[in-house]
Amino acid sequence: MTATAKPPRDTHVAVLMGGWSAERNVSLSSGRECAKALQSANFKVSCVDADRGVASTLAGLKPDVVFNALHGRWGEDGCIQGVLEVLGIPYTHSGVLASSVAMNKVRTRSLATAAGIPVAEGHCVTREAALADHALTPPYVAKPIAEGSSVGVVIVREGANRPPEQIRQIPVTREGQLLVERFIPGRELTCGVIGERVSDVIDIVSAAHLTFYDYEAKYAPGGSRHILPAHLPETVRRDVQRYTEAAHAMLGCRGVSRSDFRWDETKGQLIFLETNTQPGMTPTSLIPELAAHMGMDFAQLCAFLVADASLDR
Repeated sequence: MTATAKPPRDTHVAVLMGGWSAERNVSLSSGRECAKALQSANFKVSCVDADRGVASTLAGLKPDVVFNALHGRWGEDGCIQGVLEVLGIPYTHSGVLASSVAMNKVRTRSLATAAGIPVAEGHCVTREAALADHALTPPYVAKPIAEGSSVGVVIVREGANRPPEQIRQIPVTREGQLLVERFIPGRELTCGVIGERVSDVIDIVSAAHLTFYDYEAKYAPGGSRHILPAHLPETVRRDVQRYTEAAHAMLGCRGVSRSDFRWDETKGQLIFLETNTQPGMTPTSLIPELAAHMGMDFAQLCAFLVADASLDR
């Protein structure tokens, strides 16, 4: 990563966590871990469980930097970033535009296609249409357009006679739309960018009782195994890293991001899924593991993000 001047150790860092999205509990876990790490590095730390009065709370605290450990809507979709720009408080991770676009899977798909990054066949449908008949020939995936941590993802398996009722529970846009994509069998791969360095690749193996890398696989102890470095043909590893860097750049991400892929070994098909601008920082999260593999312990990673914080991101 680029050499960045270290912030003074008396820098007051407000760690934003919690919030009111579907990923509140994950964010609380991320925030607690980051706060402990920053305290161990001798930063002055205030923990802020964000609510709808967060602007007033931060105006009263007057921190030097906000460490954004929020996940999900309002925390990583450009909303809190806009509040911080108005307040004039430097913050970590990506800015308003990158956060907003990356959170929207449809916009990200369009940009990825334009950048030559392969995506699965897919399109938007209303929830009513998705319930009435198969939007694609099974197997396919139905998912929210703007949620993270696999919240609301439904896999419609091959041989399904009709769309499953679980689709009714998928959060939709104001227009009532959700995204359907061709299901890509195979291995789940992930790769990160920290500063200006791309990481190695992790092969994520979900627990046997789980059907895919869902919320439980991501955050429950024993929900998945992480193979780092992934055992891959070198050409596949390089492609994952190249597409990860390209996604980070096309979205305009800052600080840290993580991109997820599916690799179908039988067809030799690598497919980009999404880029996460606020990757988890929990004990089972991937970015801290990737950073450690690059030679950065968790406190160093958190301190780097504080040093990287700015406005106009």
